Amino acid sequence: MQAQMKLGRIFGVEIGLHYSWFIIALLITLSLSGHFREHNPEWGDGLSWMLAIITALLFFAALVAHELSHAVVAKARGLPVRSITLFALGGVAEIEKEAADAKTEFWMGIVGPITSLVIGIICLGLALALGWAPPGFPKRPLPAMLMWLGYINVVLAVFNMIPGFPLDGGRVLRAIAWWITGDAKRATTIAARVGQFIAFGMIVFGVLRFFGGAGFGGLWIAFIGWFLLSASRESYAQVAITEGLRGVRVADVMSREYPTADGHSNLQTFVEEHLVRTGRRCFVVTFSGHAEGIITPNEVSNVERARWPFTTVADVMRPLDQVRTVAPDAAVSEALEMIAHEDLNQLPIVADGELAGFISRAHILQLLQTRAELHV
Repeated sequence: MQAQMKLGRIFGVEIGLHYSWFIIALLITLSLSGHFREHNPEWGDGLSWMLAIITALLFFAALVAHELSHAVVAKARGLPVRSITLFALGGVAEIEKEAADAKTEFWMGIVGPITSLVIGIICLGLALALGWAPPGFPKRPLPAMLMWLGYINVVLAVFNMIPGFPLDGGRVLRAIAWWITGDAKRATTIAARVGQFIAFGMIVFGVLRFFGGAGFGGLWIAFIGWFLLSASRESYAQVAITEGLRGVRVADVMSREYPTADGHSNLQTFVEEHLVRTGRRCFVVTFSGHAEGIITPNEVSNVERARWPFTTVADVMRPLDQVRTVAPDAAVSEALEMIAHEDLNQLPIVADGELAGFISRAHILQLLQTRAELHV
């Protein structure tokens, strides 16, 4: 999930907001304002609104802490974390690699709910210390805010422990199944199936609640179920691809043959004799047979057509040292993540400073298709 607004970095992890966050932030603020006015009408609109805004912001700070806990464990286990994005239903930490073992998966999954539970208990404890007497509603603003934050973080911890992939509880379930079976792919299938079953149950329950008179509350449950169902399928596909590529190196898949273009030729000749005639989109630029860079239609399109006869391929090429590359002994899954993140079609393979070949989306898809057909 891509963030539309960047907020900065914490512990080297970029924090961002998805546009859907603003919708849920507004709904939570409106709900809290009405909640505070209902229980303490003497506070007035100004105090209720201010307290609602502060409480909503602190709640989303707690969500960031929840996701940061995942990121900290991931980094401690050697898994790079690119960003954390807050969206309508919470937050997501974008971890660039899947866990390599069941123990890592377990701790990455369970640390988030533990963090939310600890935050909730601390907030409830502070509310009690400031005079809150359950089950009544606090009469002062600070205990009221702490009570709500305590309850919502405890609820968040419990909700995330639902054993439905890709919720944290689903990842814990996957880790346990992985530890028992010793098969990560089978464990993923088990966790995903359980997650889909729970999601279907939430959709049915929400629809029945809606027609039973629960109104928006029933539709909200059904919407969460639909979201979990979609996320479960997407996460399963992503993990299945990663597992399908486990143990495969770039050198096993890459092509050592690639089309070349003379760096001294002009763009007009290059377009007519290479791009238009062959339909290929990426060429290695050579000087006296030595690879120096690459050129694609993107570089050509940045030059006015009238200047093509007077501009050489070398003038617009991207030198190899300025191109994203990967080593032959790198994992194919790493190359796929780079291709997807950078929205590339292919990656040059460089060994000892020399171009060794290319790996493309097509190469990886062909490998996955072959393995799927052979059920390996």
